[in-house]
Amino acid sequence: METFKMLTLTGLIVTAPALALANVGLGDKLGTSEAEIRATLEAQGYQIEEIEFEDGEIEVELSKDGVETELVLTETNGEVTAIEIEKDDD
Repeated sequence: METFKMLTLTGLIVTAPALALANVGLGDKLGTSEAEIRATLEAQGYQIEEIEFEDGEIEVELSKDGVETELVLTETNGEVTAIEIEKDDD
């Protein structure tokens, strides 16, 4: 039983940093209005650069901890369908 506790604790310590960075994932529903999307993402520590509604999709440009990301959401239910991390080509 003690070994099981140690393995569980070790697993949590190893995976905690990855879980902390994975605030938004595919399939998450963030809202369908600019206010809902902005509130949901800002509560997770993101800075919103731009939100655009076009062609049945919502495109959100955001950043957190120096990483710029673009999300694509469905306009009907606000579900995340794509995540693209912007890479610096410097």
